[in-house]
Amino acid sequence: MLVELAYGRGSLALNLPPGAEVTVINKRPLPLLADPAAAVQRALGAPIGAPPLRQLARGRRNACILICDITRPVPNRLFLRPMIEQLIDAGIAAAEITVLVATGLHRPNEGAELAELVGDPWVLSTVRVENHFAREDRDHVTLGNTSRGTPVRLDRRFVQAGLRIVTGLVEPHFMAGYSGGRKVIAPGVAHAETIRTLHSARFMEDPLARQCNLEGNPLHEEQLEIVRMLGEVYGLDTVIDAQRRLAHVSFGDIVQSHAAAVELVRGSVEVPLPRRFATIVTSAAGYPLDKTYYQTVKAMVTPIDILAPGGRIIVASECSEGLGSRDFRAAQQRLVAMGPDTFVRMISAKTLADIDEWQTEMQLKPMRVGHLSLYTTGLDAQERELTGVEMVERIEEAVARDIARAGDAAVAVIPEGPYVVPFFAPAPTSA
Repeated sequence: MLVELAYGRGSLALNLPPGAEVTVINKRPLPLLADPAAAVQRALGAPIGAPPLRQLARGRRNACILICDITRPVPNRLFLRPMIEQLIDAGIAAAEITVLVATGLHRPNEGAELAELVGDPWVLSTVRVENHFAREDRDHVTLGNTSRGTPVRLDRRFVQAGLRIVTGLVEPHFMAGYSGGRKVIAPGVAHAETIRTLHSARFMEDPLARQCNLEGNPLHEEQLEIVRMLGEVYGLDTVIDAQRRLAHVSFGDIVQSHAAAVELVRGSVEVPLPRRFATIVTSAAGYPLDKTYYQTVKAMVTPIDILAPGGRIIVASECSEGLGSRDFRAAQQRLVAMGPDTFVRMISAKTLADIDEWQTEMQLKPMRVGHLSLYTTGLDAQERELTGVEMVERIEEAVARDIARAGDAAVAVIPEGPYVVPFFAPAPTSA
């Protein structure tokens, strides 16, 4: 059977071995918006739980718009210009409008990459477009502590803006339940101390801090509390299909707009299956998410619920930029040197996680259930060693070996990787 996985800027064709009983797991199709530009204008003119954007902007001295960094394929080109034009029409000077890239602790997006991210030369030439730097103490304002004790320090440019707007893409997230909305603020424009607290083992090891779950999710609850501490914030939320076409856009109160998008996405991306699989083949969702091994970990975590004990997840990820940050490399070095059990004991004793080690921690979650394998063309020999997982040169051969090992011909294939969340839902038994 021929299957194509998202890989880099294209796809990877797999000819799965004869006899494999393949279940391809895709999103349920969402109806697309026939006129995305008109849909954006409607959303800005008829927000959820808020006045129209033009009305919101009147009398404001300045505005700050958050956008996600290059790791998210947000359709910024569709909405940034219409949003900025309405702000200017309402009386905010272009020089007083900042588009702030919510990098969290990721690297900044600059030059050609920034132009690609923004997607519209007019925006770059009209307003300030700047990056958030989480390690710069003077760039942040302290708001206090959450009820759980998380210190809240956020980017000054956003906190002190007269009008605060968050934009993003709503999709499954392996820690926070769903991306977008409140997550673009924290960790998006939070100080390193806040981010390291939110990513400590105290949160990451909580069983409710998982994909598609918001109920009782401690990370989601902290993010909502941070929004309440901040005050008035509005959000623009988008949903796209596998071809990156717009299926939804909403604007309004940050919590209400995000909730509307989540409700729509759930019906598409959460896929119940009546069995677990000893062999799962998935992708890291292609460009831009599969640029690094750091982001690839998301693809390893998402299918845990349908992984049979002792089974194997095989991930295809280009990793065109290598392993990831120096901090992540250091965390992987510690994992390989210490082993999983000692590594977990070490991080569990910390109040502040070391930067990017939380991704290493998340990699251990599927390893507690089964095994991990990686197909990549972007990692050198040393980087491959630091992944701590098995490398495969041909996915088809790896699948054949796993079928033989497990004595089970059933294979689950997830072409879009972490953008689709399968979960085990056994068929009801008759009384």
